Amino acid sequence: MGSVPPFDPVYGEPAYIYVRMADHLEARIKSGDLEPGTRLPGERDLAADYSVAVGTARRAVEELRQRELVVTLPAKGTFVR
Repeated sequence: MGSVPPFDPVYGEPAYIYVRMADHLEARIKSGDLEPGTRLPGERDLAADYSVAVGTARRAVEELRQRELVVTLPAKGTFVR
C-alpha cells in the first residue's frame, strides 16, 4: 500500500467502521495504489483483509459507490472509476 498507512479502525475522529474502511479505500484510490479500472476484491475478501464482518465490507463498498469512486457491474465485480 504505497503511501497510505495501514488500516487502523480506532485512529481519528469517532466514526462507524464501514466509514473508516471506505475512507481508507478512498485514500488508496487517490494515492494511485488502486488505479482506475482496477477490480476491488470481493466483499468476503475485503472483509478478511480488513478484519471486519462481510456486512461492514458491503456497506463500505456502498459508501464508495455513493462517493462515485467505484462502480459495481452485476456478475462482474466492483471497479475503481
